[in-house]
Amino acid sequence: MLCGNTPEIGTGAGIGAPVRVTARTPGGRPAFSGMGDPASVSAEPVVTGQSGDLPADRFLDREEGWLRFNQRVLELAEDAQIPLLERARFLAIFSSNLDEFFMVRVAGLKRRLATGVAVTSATRHHPGELLQRVSDVSRELMLRQARCLHESVAPALAEAGIRIVRWDDLGADEQARMRALFHGSVYPLLTPFAVDPAHPFPYISGRSLNLAVTVRDPRTGRTMFARVKMPSALPRFIDLGGDRFVPTEDVVAGHLSVLFEGMEVLEHHAFRVTRNADLEVDEDETDDLVQSLENELRRRRFGPLVRLEVEETISEDVLDILRRELGAEEREVYRVPGPLNLAGLDRIADLPRPELRFAPVVPAEPNALAQDGFFDAVRSGELLVHHPYESFTTTTERFLALAAADPAVVAVKQTLYRTSGDSPIVESLIEAARAGKEVVVLVEIKARFDEQNNILWARKLEEAGCHVVYGVVGLKTHCKLALVVRRDDDGVLRRYCHVGTGNYNPSTARVYEDFGLLSAEPEVGEDLSDLFNHLTGFSRKSEYRRLMVAPTGLRDGLLHSIRREMDGHARGAPARIRIKVNSLVDEEIVDALYEASRAGVPVDLWVRGSCVLRPGLEGVSETIRVRSILGRFLEHSRIFVFENGGEPQVWIGSADLMPRNLDRRVEALIRIEDPAQRARLVELMDLAMAEGTASWRMAPDGTWERATRDGAGERLLELQSALRGDRHLRSVADG
Repeated sequence: MLCGNTPEIGTGAGIGAPVRVTARTPGGRPAFSGMGDPASVSAEPVVTGQSGDLPADRFLDREEGWLRFNQRVLELAEDAQIPLLERARFLAIFSSNLDEFFMVRVAGLKRRLATGVAVTSATRHHPGELLQRVSDVSRELMLRQARCLHESVAPALAEAGIRIVRWDDLGADEQARMRALFHGSVYPLLTPFAVDPAHPFPYISGRSLNLAVTVRDPRTGRTMFARVKMPSALPRFIDLGGDRFVPTEDVVAGHLSVLFEGMEVLEHHAFRVTRNADLEVDEDETDDLVQSLENELRRRRFGPLVRLEVEETISEDVLDILRRELGAEEREVYRVPGPLNLAGLDRIADLPRPELRFAPVVPAEPNALAQDGFFDAVRSGELLVHHPYESFTTTTERFLALAAADPAVVAVKQTLYRTSGDSPIVESLIEAARAGKEVVVLVEIKARFDEQNNILWARKLEEAGCHVVYGVVGLKTHCKLALVVRRDDDGVLRRYCHVGTGNYNPSTARVYEDFGLLSAEPEVGEDLSDLFNHLTGFSRKSEYRRLMVAPTGLRDGLLHSIRREMDGHARGAPARIRIKVNSLVDEEIVDALYEASRAGVPVDLWVRGSCVLRPGLEGVSETIRVRSILGRFLEHSRIFVFENGGEPQVWIGSADLMPRNLDRRVEALIRIEDPAQRARLVELMDLAMAEGTASWRMAPDGTWERATRDGAGERLLELQSALRGDRHLRSVADG
């Protein structure tokens, strides 16, 4: 799926509970020192150039950039070349993405206005102006999504025998079955709320689907308003059998006479509210972070309104009641064709119709692991694995399962940001603790929308005897690290490590594209030991051997690498920058890339989501190309390649180019040392950026154009299909 990383707003201080950063750069960010490569990187902050001579309009709006990313998701739903049920899934993903965008990004803009800190953005747009622009673009995209469903996807589904029908379309037998279902499974869950002087307007929780109903008392002639909430225990679309589905609210609406017996039902309309879901916990003041976070989670569904969705058929009288009672501004109201909340289409997308879905993929297993024992294979040479093309189960998951079962393993250390509800990795950690091994787990309980799951996992781990650390005060721990300490047959206590670009989540590992490096190299083990000590104790460690770590050195390390390419180009040495990230919104990094381009350095940027940099601006970014690739798998890995005079320096890791990642999170990039593995990653980057590869190409004004065919009308190479079928790109890991 494509929802992936959630838009986020946050604040933070230095790494480690006792650290309080007061020094600031001229731009206002915390001034940190320390690099990932002390042999080649200065510990002083790097100045890439003065931005005063760069054009004032060089940044695009981050919020609109994110909406344009979601537009690209919608374009996949509109693409008739994509299997039909996958198109339905992209419609569901679009809805989920937009919900999170409103719950976080739009909520953040509204909060800035409400608190009086409504300063203009780098694009010189006031938050009020930006909110209006976001409203306009969102409205346009929501209507486009509805057209896609009604004019393209739904008719195609009907041709394939899959129908989404409304109540009036049901036959007599179907209505009879739905009446039985209603009385047996729906009616007991419903609670209609009347609105009158004795019954104030009920609170509408975030993302709940509701019916606004008006009824008339035939005795008095009085007209009244009521709200009926759709039970969350029910599916979004009820299965009628025979691949026919009806929206849940239609079944409820068909039985309003039962709910309002003796009343005349005049009209009913579906509506839905989206609320601010940002959590506010003062970590410096609370004595119990977990308890404070749980209290905030209970309040999340009662946050301020940021969007009111209504069906376009709603009457003005009912809409006026909703607007008045909910306090919705005009720009917060979105009238769209029903049904609302198309995120529920994912159930239909899961239908067992293989001819309407992507062909199944069987991940490969690296030959090195098939030929030798796991620890022997990693000990003999670092292993770079590429998910989901290469199996997460037989590599990362197996690594931790073996560590739990192996009596030679004495300790396991792990970071967890997001994981699945039935995570075998967590079970492995529990088994390791029960076996008497020293197990330390850093659980980031502030991972947005996974807070409750992570709290439950953390408590389960504690009950099993694991040492659990709840993140770092003021920061989110986003790095993906695992460290296994094993006494090998030669008697040496050796550290086996995993550094990844994605979460330790077996479910998302099947659809998220990520890299992981398995290593037994001493310098990597020393780095991970130092970093874990940094996270669990009071160490002020800032310099590492093969890691670049945020917030203590990652920003300056990247700026130094950009400057090095500029210097190399000036000397006539090979120079080039290739970067793959989910988001590129950090202004200091963007300005550094502009300076590199003005110096003549070619810059290739592969950005899945929001990008505030404008490529191809005359005299500013003429050597910069920006591409985006979306498809069956969520492009989630982060790769940084610097040409370095012909000896490319390549990094992979967890960090995007955003202020939160560089300044307010614990992130880690690891330098890839094996020449063949470096070549493999460079080849991947070049293939993605090639003119013959299908992608979205970004224009200087921030618009994206999808390229799927060449000038002769031939289809361009689909990167993800090529990686599924071409073992060449994985030949290095396969041995």
